[in-house]
Amino acid sequence: MSFSAAAATGFVVLFLSVTVGKDEPAWSVKYDPSQICAFRGSTVTIKCSYKYPSRIQGIKTEVKTRFWFTKVNNRVPVNLMNDSDYKDRITYYFTKSSSVLTIKDLKQRDSAKYKFRFITNQPGGAFTGSPGVTLTVLDPDLRVQVRRSETQTELKCESSCDQIKPPSYVWFNKEEKMKQQTSSIVVSVRDGDRYSCSVKGHDDLRSPSVYAPEFLSAKLMSSGQITEGRSVTLSCSSDANPAAKYTWRKKNNQSVVSTDQQFVLSSILSSDSGQYYCTAQNQLGEKTSGLVSVQVTYAPRPPSVSVTPSGQSMSTTIIIKLTLFILISLLVLIISLRTLRTMKMNRKLTEPIEMEVRRTSEVT
Repeated sequence: MSFSAAAATGFVVLFLSVTVGKDEPAWSVKYDPSQICAFRGSTVTIKCSYKYPSRIQGIKTEVKTRFWFTKVNNRVPVNLMNDSDYKDRITYYFTKSSSVLTIKDLKQRDSAKYKFRFITNQPGGAFTGSPGVTLTVLDPDLRVQVRRSETQTELKCESSCDQIKPPSYVWFNKEEKMKQQTSSIVVSVRDGDRYSCSVKGHDDLRSPSVYAPEFLSAKLMSSGQITEGRSVTLSCSSDANPAAKYTWRKKNNQSVVSTDQQFVLSSILSSDSGQYYCTAQNQLGEKTSGLVSVQVTYAPRPPSVSVTPSGQSMSTTIIIKLTLFILISLLVLIISLRTLRTMKMNRKLTEPIEMEVRRTSEVT
């Protein structure tokens, strides 16, 4: 029997040319899967299966050493157990034909290519499996995308791992795990529902929850008496994810008066008096607030008389005419009183002259 190495270094696959019996397994290491994407702080398991001839030229093959590595020092693979970067964070599990590497509390520096190596009692019988498993460690960025149509609401769990190696996702509603284990689910949203997702096997790393608007509140921000010409603000707020959009309406008037979260009446009029309410809506539902009352007052205005242009109301014309009639009547009355007074005074002046004339006539 002779061994021939296709690679000189000890950290690549060492191809062994051996004489074995019929159907005897060859030297091999298989990884499943060959790519893994995981999140920082989580735990990951990397698996492989391996084979070797049970006997070579009558000598029983025994595995003496097995380990995983990512680094090579002086062309010698460094056992992860001896790598300070992984201290107290890794465990090995072995059987006669498989191995599992577990890494907990993942760091971004753990992103690397992991390979399994085993050494037997056979002369030159060391083997390293290639290409290994590529591990990518990313910051947790799970998120739920909401797509709503006229007939259904679809939720899709996404992460940056989707572009590397899409993981298996699981779903939760109000902290309770759901049966679905797919990246997308269709739901019928009810009050209080809060959906989130996580990577299968890592329930502790979840996306932010998505939910319809709740805790809706509508308030009048202005204090004190509201007089005409003031600026008045109505504010609407809610808790919702995705963020809610807001609309304001006036009671008994279905038309939208504002689509801003804060409805500002910059120069309010008495006609703006009334009751208002807001609606918060996102892709998962909507909620309507209670009524907010706005009462506008104004200071007393001095009376004024003006000529009525065409088109003014009949009542205004009557008031003006009545005022003019009263003024004219007062003027006539004043003139009449003055005339009577003048006549009386003239009469008093002429009476003594008439009496003197009479006396003179009598004496004569």
